[in-house]
Amino acid sequence: MEDNQREPAGKSTGIKQPRRNPFWPVLILALLGVLLMRLLWPAMSYEEIDYGFFLRQLQADNIQTLEINGTSAIGTFKVPPEKPPQFNEDGIEVKPKTENGEPATLSRKFAVQLSEGFNEFLNKFLTEKELKDGKPASLIVKNRNGNAMEYLTLFLLFGVPIALFVVVWLMFRRTRDQIMGGGGFLSSFSRSTAKRYEPNDQQTTFADVAGLEGVKADLQELVDFLKAPEKFQRLGGRIPKGVLLNGPPGTGKTLLARAVAGEAGVPFYSVNGSEFIQMFVGVGASRVRDLFQTAKENAPAIIFVDEIDAVGRQRGAGLGGGHDEREQTLNQILSEMDGFSGTDSVIVVAATNRPDVLDPALLRPGRFDRHITVGRPTYKGRLDIFKVHTRDVPLDNDVDLERLAAVTIGLTGADIRNLVNESALWAARNDRKRVHMADFDYARDKVLMGAKREEVLKQDEKEKTAYHEAGHTLAAWFLKGAQRVHKVTIIPRGRSLGSTQIIPTEDRVSSSEHELLDQLVVFLAGRAAEKIVYDETTVGAENDLERATSIARRMVTNWGMSAKLGPVSYKSSEDDPFLGREMHQQRQFSEHTQELIDGEVARILGDSSTRALDLLEDKREQLELVTRGLLEREELSEREIEELIGQSVHGPADYFESAAPPAATDEDSVVGTAEQTEDNPVV
Repeated sequence: MEDNQREPAGKSTGIKQPRRNPFWPVLILALLGVLLMRLLWPAMSYEEIDYGFFLRQLQADNIQTLEINGTSAIGTFKVPPEKPPQFNEDGIEVKPKTENGEPATLSRKFAVQLSEGFNEFLNKFLTEKELKDGKPASLIVKNRNGNAMEYLTLFLLFGVPIALFVVVWLMFRRTRDQIMGGGGFLSSFSRSTAKRYEPNDQQTTFADVAGLEGVKADLQELVDFLKAPEKFQRLGGRIPKGVLLNGPPGTGKTLLARAVAGEAGVPFYSVNGSEFIQMFVGVGASRVRDLFQTAKENAPAIIFVDEIDAVGRQRGAGLGGGHDEREQTLNQILSEMDGFSGTDSVIVVAATNRPDVLDPALLRPGRFDRHITVGRPTYKGRLDIFKVHTRDVPLDNDVDLERLAAVTIGLTGADIRNLVNESALWAARNDRKRVHMADFDYARDKVLMGAKREEVLKQDEKEKTAYHEAGHTLAAWFLKGAQRVHKVTIIPRGRSLGSTQIIPTEDRVSSSEHELLDQLVVFLAGRAAEKIVYDETTVGAENDLERATSIARRMVTNWGMSAKLGPVSYKSSEDDPFLGREMHQQRQFSEHTQELIDGEVARILGDSSTRALDLLEDKREQLELVTRGLLEREELSEREIEELIGQSVHGPADYFESAAPPAATDEDSVVGTAEQTEDNPVV
């Protein structure tokens, strides 16, 4: 989640809740339960009697009904007889009695286990009784085929498998509904999985978004239209159908969309672009229709599509053509946003950090006709973000948020949130009750340079690393076009054996040619220091060479900073994000021009390397001082470097404590902001 602060918990509900009909599964289970109870009930509700006692009651004509089931029988007495005598521990016959002292009687219903030949005995007994009495016996006899065990066997053979089938079917249906978004087997495919956030007391508003004042001013127009559309419609104005928020990750695009919905107090539907893409062609388009239809029914409303580049990429781009499902989904979005059935009551807000890959039809006026860049925060914005994220953090008196905002140029809201969290974790790890400034310094070093590694360098490797980092430090210390050195260390961090932390002194939006050339000298000064001291270079300059070559090539091909080639753009198609597109794109310059470009890049890097060698030869004494300081302390701050070699050309070391940089609109400069010079050896 990318944001400038924590978000209040909104009430999230699905767009449509599918109705389930559990009638048939419940009915089947109920019938199986009744069958089981019916088989087991006789043994539980009839009182068991002895076979001899049963025969005596039969001969006494005290049995009214008898139902024979194989070797067992159940029946009823005409008059409940007294319970047969029992024998105590001494073998004395005892007649059971009730609490009142009266003889105890059996229940009217009884069950008995019959002996073999009982049916012949019963027929003979009834015949003799009929001859003796001259009329049929009053005993009612019924015979059932099979017994309880047979029925129980049938239940186990057929009932249990049916029950298991029902249970598995219910589990499969629940799992399928979760995967497909709810509903029936086919309808669940077409339903959108977007979440609806209802207005409540904890709505996110623009007051909850730190910084980004210009962006919030642009979005306020959407809020005004949703609150009072007649104000704009009276003069024939139409609100933009879609607003595209683009910018680096972590700058707060999602939070801004939530704030628009909170300010307007309208239904807010949130969905990720990848949720439209499914295995079957046409499902994504159907989900788009369902989403827009639901939003129109609850208009005015806002639809927020996060990471829209997942579904809105250029059609027909890349090797092998496009993806049918994604392209049909994109076509449906285009139709819904500005088709024959267009509407002004639903506004689509989308976010992406790759606006260059979006389809041109999606960006034209009438669809996403307003593009808002959400850049990295300025000094004032960073200060506000620090205040937001430290509201629940107990801070010590030595914590200076203004200084932290000044030394975190280029960090996004998410980066600052991570920095505050790392500071709190480190303070808790050291059993402190408050977070100190030292904790923030530790967290900033961890975020910018990586965590410390446990490995210990050999003395010769440690010395080479110290000379390398001292070279970077001196070049940045004495060149006006370079950025300010904040800290240098030879402690292994992340993937590097040493790092020189370089931070801009102010928010920058551009760089001049002489500044770029000075930065190239800084990149190559580590390698130059190794060359001066050891008359050879190491693999530690790999990352330096990569970054320096990238800047030099862009100076020649993109920015026209080569006198030989002149003010011409030779930008190639290597930056195209789609695989295979460069195969059918012709290069706009010849092979001879490519050779000239390569020559100019090599010349610029060669001149920068020579400048770095000359600078370090001239500052050889300072190089040794910084190197020895690093070998002794392993880490030097800006103030400690100043004590060793004097004041930097960028001003005194207490710059960040005495002054704050002016607020300015900030974007990435051509070489980036808040970057450190890292050495990533291959070994």
